[in-house]
Amino acid sequence: MSESLLIDVNASKEEKYKALIPQISALVEGEEDVVANLSNITAALKETFGYFWIGFYIVKNDQLVLGPFQGPIACTRIQKGKGVCGSVWADEKTIVVPDVEAFPGHIACSSASKSEIVLPAFKDGEVALVLDIDSDQLNTFDEVDQKYLEELMTIISKFL
Repeated sequence: MSESLLIDVNASKEEKYKALIPQISALVEGEEDVVANLSNITAALKETFGYFWIGFYIVKNDQLVLGPFQGPIACTRIQKGKGVCGSVWADEKTIVVPDVEAFPGHIACSSASKSEIVLPAFKDGEVALVLDIDSDQLNTFDEVDQKYLEELMTIISKFL
């Protein structure tokens, strides 16, 4: 795989996802190291969309533990059911948050975060990690993000 992405910066969000997802799939194909793959995925998402914070929290010893990410320093550990990430882990489904201030129990790792989307990836039928993407703008994420990021999570689940 090439060391750069082929994404039209003037494309729509959906067109960017349609170009990015196959490139990520090719990037991780044949690579067995989970940390390397997750690191490259966060970099690819950050480079393509420029979101404020993009990262993974990995289920370890009954907690979500910070994994590879791009952006400012983040919360290191999150309990199941706490905040958006912990809720995604507990509920085993994607959550889109248009305004983090309105989400009950939101964990503010950064006051600059205004909206987010969090998605689970599964291994052996259990949530193994979550992808957390934060924006410094309100109402950033929608059904287009959810559709393509859930497709990405299916790819991730295959190498976990």
